[in-house]
Amino acid sequence: MNQIINPSPVALQSKKLSRRALTLPFLLTPLIPQFPSLAQSNEENSNSSTSNLSTEANAANTVINDLCTNPPISAKKAFLDVSIDGEPAGRIVIGLYGETAPLGSSRFSGLVSGSTGISYRRKEFVKIMPNYVQHAGVRSYGVDVELAQRTGSDISQPNNLITEWELTNKNCTGTKNVSGSVSIVVRNPNKPAPKPKLVARKGKLEIDQEQVGLDPNGTEFVIVMKDAPELDESSLVVGKVLQGMDVVQKIALVRTVKENTSSPYFRVAKLIGDKRAVVAERGFNRPYSKVIINNCGLID
Repeated sequence: MNQIINPSPVALQSKKLSRRALTLPFLLTPLIPQFPSLAQSNEENSNSSTSNLSTEANAANTVINDLCTNPPISAKKAFLDVSIDGEPAGRIVIGLYGETAPLGSSRFSGLVSGSTGISYRRKEFVKIMPNYVQHAGVRSYGVDVELAQRTGSDISQPNNLITEWELTNKNCTGTKNVSGSVSIVVRNPNKPAPKPKLVARKGKLEIDQEQVGLDPNGTEFVIVMKDAPELDESSLVVGKVLQGMDVVQKIALVRTVKENTSSPYFRVAKLIGDKRAVVAERGFNRPYSKVIINNCGLID
């Protein structure tokens, strides 16, 4: 019977390797492709994805900044022919931001053109401040409302203007109401909180909330002469003056009612929410002269 004898470890160690056996592994090593590890591959993919996302975010921020600082102007432009005490003062031409403020610019252009049934014609500028002049807009009651209703228009304050104002403030940093801007007033940041009062209903006393002051109806507008960050809390920018800043300067030179907010009587009345203080405040900085829009409309 043949017996198979396994070589001992000592015999294997003492066995001489041929030159071919020694050189073969070194010849084959360069031919074996060096694949990266799975962890290294995932890390590279992650870095690439992060880089792509960062690039896209930077591009998006650049687009938003461009829209905030230099919004595109619509083809249709608004014009306002102004007179001071019956004397023509000149024409103001306004470019509208139909892309960045579509709701606000649509409302403004509707009141300029008269498509809402009522327009800014024969309406006055009611406030002249160091940084801007303000137009009274149209009334939310009386004949103005009746004229608007004939065309199915609603000139009360729509909530979508507030939404557009909030979106603009969220996307655009810094001062929005810069020199030359035209904005519509959409909110009153100084409006006092409602006052609780007791009312009788069906033989029972109930606590009700009495509103003090009025909200703007989104038809008043301002034309900014110098950067006015104080307007950012109340006004939505809808365009800018393209021609006629000299006319705005003429309006700014009109003599106005002196502001008297430092009076202790006014301060107490304002503190307790006296309606007479609200009425008095509306008269501050009001021009003594009649500053009126004689004609307005849209042009190409």
